[in-house]
Amino acid sequence: MSPRTTDGDRRLLLRRAFLQGCGTAPLAGAGLLGLGPLATRYLGAQEKEVLPKHVTSEALRAVTKGLDYLAAQQADDGSWITGGGQAYPVAMTGLAGTAFLAHGNSPTRGKYSRNVQGAVEFLVRCATPTGLITGPSQDSGQPMHGHGFALMFLASVYGMITKESLRRQVGETVRKAVTLTSQGQSSAGGWTYIPGGGDEGSVTVTQVQALRAAQNSGFLVPKAVIDEAANYLEKCRTPEGGIQYSLSAGGGPRLAISAAAVATLYNAGQFESPIATDCLKYVWGQFRASEGWNKGGGHAFYSHLYAAQGFYMAGDEYWDKYFPATRDQLIAMQGGDGSWNGDGIGQVYGTAIAVVILQLPYKYLPVFQR
Repeated sequence: MSPRTTDGDRRLLLRRAFLQGCGTAPLAGAGLLGLGPLATRYLGAQEKEVLPKHVTSEALRAVTKGLDYLAAQQADDGSWITGGGQAYPVAMTGLAGTAFLAHGNSPTRGKYSRNVQGAVEFLVRCATPTGLITGPSQDSGQPMHGHGFALMFLASVYGMITKESLRRQVGETVRKAVTLTSQGQSSAGGWTYIPGGGDEGSVTVTQVQALRAAQNSGFLVPKAVIDEAANYLEKCRTPEGGIQYSLSAGGGPRLAISAAAVATLYNAGQFESPIATDCLKYVWGQFRASEGWNKGGGHAFYSHLYAAQGFYMAGDEYWDKYFPATRDQLIAMQGGDGSWNGDGIGQVYGTAIAVVILQLPYKYLPVFQR
């Protein structure tokens, strides 16, 4: 092996060799990728070195089956509209595209590079003069969820784009989308389903994560917007430590919204703030109170998507207890075609979320890291 080959290179080689043995990833090309036979000899006894903590060979196979399913469902125009998610093509495309990025793909590299490229081109075409990223149906009249997922994906993929003309298009789309999000914030500090229409926890989360991804990629994000969003969540905090549905709705804490709030507060850099600490404690207590997958009422996939991010960023004390059981639950729930049906919204939604969770330990996306 070349003296310049790092431990990271070895782990990448061994993972790809393992996938090749599963019939899922070719070791084509030159350079390091040409070391397939050597990498293969490292497998078996060296498998623990290859895989991140708690990631198993079964989990890798589940991810590959899930990504293969998503790839097969992509429409010719680059979107995903399969199943119950057909009313939300922008949201589904942003989520599915993010699932491929979490696997280490880019528009020009990786087994699913064409899928990533298609998603980028579709979402750029959905950019409107106002900066809102949405389709003709406005994602069933509720465009801000889709806008947030699309902005997060485009901001995350921006630095990977090598075609200059497309890079300029994506850059302009992201800049205008950041402006739209910033100007669409309510006076209370949150967002709802349409720009400037009020505030609601789940939409607020998607906007903050999207802004964090844009900031990670070098785009200017007004600090005041993030600060106001964090203040909004503070105002929505309940005595239990969780977060209520919206400031105006009142009521008790919602587990799904509270889980999302943990990830949002971490995205805002508030790792040690009292609200982040209390909210994490509340979510952790709710997750530990009952076994099984179903958390957050009928929003289990949504709850796990954000709780997984929060527990992962909170450290091994939480991740070591959360992920192994969740990993095994997801593997057992996967359909024969590689899909997961998520929260009644459909297979694209469920599958994208499942594979994002299973791939968090690979750390390919900065927006999901501390």
